Amino acid sequence: MLFPENLGEYLSIDEVSLSQGELYTFITNKSGRGKKGSLVASIKGTKSSDIIFVLEQLTLASRRTVKEVTLDMAKNMESAVKLSFPCCKLVTDRFHVVKLVIDTLQHMRIKLRWKEIDLENLAIEKAKEDNERYIPKEYSNGDTPKQLLARSRHALAKKESNWTFNQKNRIEILFVKHPQLQQMYNHIMKFRNIYEGTCKVVAREKMESWIQE
Repeated sequence: MLFPENLGEYLSIDEVSLSQGELYTFITNKSGRGKKGSLVASIKGTKSSDIIFVLEQLTLASRRTVKEVTLDMAKNMESAVKLSFPCCKLVTDRFHVVKLVIDTLQHMRIKLRWKEIDLENLAIEKAKEDNERYIPKEYSNGDTPKQLLARSRHALAKKESNWTFNQKNRIEILFVKHPQLQQMYNHIMKFRNIYEGTCKVVAREKMESWIQE
């Protein structure tokens, strides 16, 4: 589907999974704020050639009026946008950037969890050899070491101000046990907060400071 009348200077492009996991590419006009008149195009699939084929049905003159397109870091999207809107500036979606850095934190959490699982398995084997019953260690909130790392997943993806009481308690224990997670979490939250500002000059200064840390 293509709606030329909804084309604007500032667009967004992203893939969406609809029925039965089928992927579609949606191009929307930011000024519509998701309401009626926002949809510029809906394209089945995510191949650059398919996206370009549909968008090139718009006149070149109208496509040249597009000043900016927000997208994720997928190369197929980048290629389609560059060829379809030759005069636009590409802006990486902040949510995809933040997700990328949070994924590094989750990767560290998962590595630590597997380490705790290995330690627990060794302790279970030793208990069997000694004909003893294995009793896992529990922290003050009732979590075992491996549970602590598994159950902290969602809290680590949120700001501290959004933690529930139980999440705050769990993360306090987690950071005492694994200070490297606290260090990385604080570093990532500083990066995330850069996007909360509205001044590019201040944001650039904060980014330079963050890189030097």
